[in-house]
Amino acid sequence: MSKYQLYCFAESGNSYKAALMLELCKLDWQPVWVDYFNGQTRAPEYRTEVNEMGEVPVLVHGSKKISQSGVILEYLAGEAGKFGPNNEDERREILRWMFFDNHKFTSYIATLRFMVSLAKTGETPVTEFLRQRFGNALTIVDGHLAKQPFLVGNRATIADLSLCGYMFYGAEIPLPLESYAHVLKWMERIKSLPGWKHPYDLMPRSKVDV
Repeated sequence: MSKYQLYCFAESGNSYKAALMLELCKLDWQPVWVDYFNGQTRAPEYRTEVNEMGEVPVLVHGSKKISQSGVILEYLAGEAGKFGPNNEDERREILRWMFFDNHKFTSYIATLRFMVSLAKTGETPVTEFLRQRFGNALTIVDGHLAKQPFLVGNRATIADLSLCGYMFYGAEIPLPLESYAHVLKWMERIKSLPGWKHPYDLMPRSKVDV
C-alpha cells in the first residue's frame, strides 16, 4: 500500500488540488475513487468511516485522516518541505490567498461549473450571479498576477495550487478566459512545473456526461 491514499474523483477540482500537490512533490500515493455521482459521499458508511462532512478530498496517512483541501495542502507542504512558506510573512500571504480562494474563487467557479457543465441546469439567475462573481474574482487575480509570476512572489506555493484547482477543466469552465491574459500565463507556468498532470490523467474519472 502506498504511504498516502487520497479519496477523490477526477471531476472534483478540490480533489485535484491535493492530487496535484502529491504528484508535484513526488510522494508515494494512490487515489481511492469515490463514486460521488451515485451518492457515495452521502452514505452513512462514508460519513462514519471516511469524512463526517460528506466531502472529498480526504487524505489518509497512517492513522491520520485529513479533510478540506486547504488543510491537506498545508499538511503536505510540511511533509514534503515544498510549496510552503519560507517565513511568517509568506505564511500569512499564502493564507490570505487560500482564504480568498475558498470564499471568492473556488466557491463560485466550482458551483457554476457543476450547474452548467455537470448538472446541466441551463442558464438561470443563479448561474448569471455566479458567473459575474467569478469574473470579478478572476479580475482581482489577473491584476495581482500582472505584478508577479505567482500569487506569493516568484515561486509556486500551495496558494497557487489552491486557486488553480478548477482552472484546467477547459471547456467545462462556462466563462471564457481569453480576457485574463495574466491568469493564462500563470496557468502555463503551473503546467510547466515538473510532474504536472491534468486532473483527468491524475485521478479516476466518473462516468458522467460533460
